[in-house]
Amino acid sequence: MAYADFVTAMMAFFLLMWLINSVDQEQLRGVADYFSPSTVSTDNTGSAPLRLMPPRGDEGVSSPDMAFLERNPTSHAPGSGSDETPDDGEGSPRDVARDALTSALARREQAEFESAEMSLRQALQEMPELAELSRHLIIDQTPEGLRIQLIDEEGRPMFDAGATRPNERAIVLLRAVADVVERLPNRITISGHTDASPVPPDAPSNWELSSARANAALRILQERGISDDRISDVRGKGSAEPLFPDDPYMAGNRRLSIVLLREAPVLPPGGAL
Repeated sequence: MAYADFVTAMMAFFLLMWLINSVDQEQLRGVADYFSPSTVSTDNTGSAPLRLMPPRGDEGVSSPDMAFLERNPTSHAPGSGSDETPDDGEGSPRDVARDALTSALARREQAEFESAEMSLRQALQEMPELAELSRHLIIDQTPEGLRIQLIDEEGRPMFDAGATRPNERAIVLLRAVADVVERLPNRITISGHTDASPVPPDAPSNWELSSARANAALRILQERGISDDRISDVRGKGSAEPLFPDDPYMAGNRRLSIVLLREAPVLPPGGAL
C-alpha cells in the first residue's frame, strides 16, 4: 500500500510539473485568481441586493474573465449581448440561404420554360392544322426570358400586306401560344416587327404598323384567358431590330415576339427569407 501511494504521488507530481510547464504566466495568474476568495459589496444605498465583486490584482486586472478578455480582445464579456447574431455580411449564413433560394427558384423557372416549350412543340405536332405552321415558330431562351416568335415566310405572311389584323394561320398559332402561356404565372411582353421595306407616303409607318400588330396579338391572347395584370409591355419596334440583320428586307424580319419574363426573386439586403 505504501508503495502504491508513493507511485500515485509521483504520478501526480509529474502531472503537476507537466501542467505547469505547458501553460504561460497569464494562464497561471488566471487560475490563481479563480481560486481567490470573492469579496462582497452592497449598493451605496444599502437597498440593492448583495453581489459578488471580482477580486483585483496588483495591476487592477480582475477575475479570470477579464484576464481572458485581455488575451482575446475580439471576444465579448459574458452577458454583454455578444451572443446576438452579428451583422450580416458577404458570406453570412443569411446570404448563403438567400443565394440558395434564388438558385432554386431560377432552376424551377428554367424547368417550367422547358416544359412550356415542349408542350407547344408537341401541340404543333399533334394537331394537323398546326403541324404545317411549325416553320413559322421560333422558340428560344434569352436573358430576358422564354421568347416565342411568329415569323413570316416568303409567300406565307402572318399579316396581309399593310394589314393590322392577323390572318387565319397567325390566329391559330397565337391561340396555341396563349394556351401554353396561360399555364405559367410569368409576366409577358409583346412586340411587333417589320422589315425595312419603304412604305407608301399615305400608308402607316413601320412603327405604327408594328405597334398595331402587337396590340392585335394582345387582344387574341386576352380572348384565351391572359389577364391584363400579366401584360408588362406592348410595343412596336418597326424595323429597328431585324431578326436577320444581314438582310433587313427578308420576310423573316416581319414577326411577332412574345416573351415570358424571368421572375428571379429580388430580396432586400438583410431582408427576411
